[in-house]
Amino acid sequence: MAKVERPPREELVLLLQRGYRYALSLTHDTPDAEDLVQDAWTSLLSRGGGYHVGYLFAAIRNRFIDRMRRNRLVAVEPLADIVEEGTGDEEALLADRAALRQALGRLGPDEREALYLFAVEGFTHAEIATMTARPEGTVSSLITRARQRMRRSFAIPTERAVK
Repeated sequence: MAKVERPPREELVLLLQRGYRYALSLTHDTPDAEDLVQDAWTSLLSRGGGYHVGYLFAAIRNRFIDRMRRNRLVAVEPLADIVEEGTGDEEALLADRAALRQALGRLGPDEREALYLFAVEGFTHAEIATMTARPEGTVSSLITRARQRMRRSFAIPTERAVK
């Protein structure tokens, strides 16, 4: 097997940050997310590289599934570190974060994962289907259901066709 050329440090940092955000979206726990990224990264390096987001996300996801099966974990505290801070009132920001945490906590792990990969990482339904080994229709349903639940949580009206 030919060794893959290592990209510049800045690209590696960005790749690992994306991996961490993805792991955090799955675990909702900073130490668990850090452990997943470290385990996945170590595995990729021991195999000679594979410095691509798809490889890293697949390795993170596989380790997360293995841990859930092994420990029967249920992730309950969502995405605290992904929300970017605004310039508004600090109390309002904390309330918004708490509301987002609560709304995301109502989603199932499969819905959170699909929504994260679609909304934050920008993957297409087909790409997510490939990454998660699910049919594309299932991915579309997960994303639609997650978006509907998030809208209901924040009382955002759904778009309806005008007759």
